[in-house]
Formats: sequence, structure tokens, C-alpha cells
Amino acid sequence: MQRDVVITGIGLASSLGEGIEAHAAALAGSIVPVVDTASFAPYPVHPLKPLELDRQIPKKSDQRQMEPWQRLGVYAAGLALDGAGIKDDGETKSLLQVIVAAGGGERDHAVDGAILTGLRGVNDPGPFLNERLMGDLRPTLFLAQLSNLLAGNIGIVHGITGASRTFMGEEQAGVDAVRTAHARIASGQAEIMLVGGSYNAERRDMLLLLELGGYLRKGDFAPVFAREDAPGIITGSASAFLVLESAERAAARGALIHARLGRVAAARSKRTPGAVEATLRGLIGSFGPMSPDVIAISAATGAAGVTTEEAAALTSLPQARRIATGDLVGHALEAAFPVSVALAAAALSAGQANEAVVTGAGHWRGEGAAHLFKA
Repeated sequence: MQRDVVITGIGLASSLGEGIEAHAAALAGSIVPVVDTASFAPYPVHPLKPLELDRQIPKKSDQRQMEPWQRLGVYAAGLALDGAGIKDDGETKSLLQVIVAAGGGERDHAVDGAILTGLRGVNDPGPFLNERLMGDLRPTLFLAQLSNLLAGNIGIVHGITGASRTFMGEEQAGVDAVRTAHARIASGQAEIMLVGGSYNAERRDMLLLLELGGYLRKGDFAPVFAREDAPGIITGSASAFLVLESAERAAARGALIHARLGRVAAARSKRTPGAVEATLRGLIGSFGPMSPDVIAISAATGAAGVTTEEAAALTSLPQARRIATGDLVGHALEAAFPVSVALAAAALSAGQANEAVVTGAGHWRGEGAAHLFKA
């Protein structure tokens, strides 16, 4: 059984602000990207626009016990629930299943720095490290770093009592989160789901990890597909959550439908030269013929090599207006694909096109694509 799956709620928050209107305006070209080149120099970052957290996370105690990426995700999830009209529907929230794409929790930078500094001056680093880890790190800190706490906090704050799942694995986690949520509804295993991800780019530990891999861009901002002079990722703090629903259920309750999610496909190439381009071309081709009025929204990372191949794959849609998500809000790793799908749905809802294709190749593994239609 294959049922139509529709998007009835969109929650978006990024450097552009929050909500569908702000991001649809950016897609139309009326807003320039917000980039901070000073705070983490030499690495540019798209910083999160400050949010009024009380609007979606009313208890200060809940806000305090969450890390920034969790607060951002819980906030965006609340926006999606509001948009779908189910924020105060206890019966629906008891059926609602949640799938989250998440990375690792955030670190206590002060403790990490003190330990690393101390290691330089000791003759026997093993006992020193064990002593500091036992004495300086609180047990609750380890709990706060658990990736599945975003799903847990969404359930606690918004009163969702259905099942939840958390996927990890960089960009591919976001692809598989959306793909699995779509498949469960299409096959009749679920009626309504909340799916998305969240990423805090303003973290020195993540910038360090990406820089050690040689992935980050230094200096000024440049468009994603114009970084061959100094290829690299420019990360951005962003979160997107979508309420996916069977078309029958959405129609029965008279919900506003932003877009129909036709198919979501995933792959993992061996990353030999040309493999990413061939894989993405295959995923796009599996969606069938495209209309002249189609937009292509790419979650391309900006990393060397793979970004060029993703751009080449998009030439299979010569009629499409091409938009790089990274040009608007930066690259959000696990959340990059959900953000891109949310942007595509926002564009269709705003009447900017009748059809959309979303692509995304991870910075070192995994590829995905999605096909959306105007409701």
C-alpha cells in the first residue's frame, strides 16, 4: 500500500529568523544571508537569530537544562506543531511519532581546555586524565550530551507521548529521518509524524573537528557553488521540523497542506571520482519526468570535490531554478536535509513553483534526494 504523504506543518529557525515567510522571502531572493566572519575567525558562520524561547519553551527550568541545539530543535518543533494546528490536540499528540536527526551533545569547553592544558605539564598523563575526568565532569553533563535527549525534550515540552527515534550519522541521518517518516506513513504504519533535526554551528568543538578534516572555508563568505578558490563548508545554526501526515487524515481534519512529499531516496556511494554525480543523477532520474516549473534546492556542503559533483548532477534538470541552502542559512550537517526539504515545502506553499527536487551529498559519505509537489 502506498498512500499520499503531505506536509501540514513547517517549523524553521535559522540565521534568517523563524517561520515560513522569512525563509520563503529568502528563497525569492529578497533577503541577503547573515554571516559572522569575526566571532570564530578565520571561519565564517551563519549565526542563529535570537529567538523568544518563552513562546515555545515556557518553563525557564526546561530552557536551562537544555543545550543550545536542543533549545533550537524544541523551538522549531513547536513551530511545526503550531503550523499543523495540533499543538493543543492531546489525542493527536498521543498518536504522533517523532524522528530526529541528531549529532553528539555539546561539550563543556572550559573543562576540556583545562584538561588539555594540564596534560602538557604532567609526566604520567593517564592518572592525571582519569582524576580530572572523574572530578571535573558532572554525571549530568554526560546525560545532557545524549543525542536522543532532543526527542525527549520535544516530548516533555510539547506533550507528545508517541514513539520516538533518533538517527545519527552526519548528513545521512537527516536524509534517513525524512525517508523513514515518509515510508511509515506511505505504507500505513503511521498516520502522522514529526520529523526534523537541529544543529548549533556556534561551537568551537565542531569547528575544530571539521577543520581537522580539512572541510572548513576560511575568510569571507562565498556562494556554495562558487568556492573552488577555497573550497569548504560554512556552517550555520539551523533547525527544521515537519509534520508529515497521510493525505486522507489531513483532508478529514481540514488541515492546510503546504506540499505533497512524493518520494525520498537515499544512497551511499563509494566516493570514487564521479560516483556522487552518478548516484545523484540516478536518484533524480528515479523521480521521473519533471515539469518546466521546478526548483532544485541543494543541501550541498561546499566541501571540495563532492560539491562540484552535486552541481554537475543538477545539470540533469536544466529547466530548474537552482538554490543552495547553504547560501541562505549555511550548512547544518544532520539538519541540512530536513532544512532543505522544509525550504522546498515553503517555496511550494508560497506559490514560487509547482514542483521541487531536493538533493544532498554528505561531506564525506551518503547521498539523498526528495521530490515534492505543490498541494
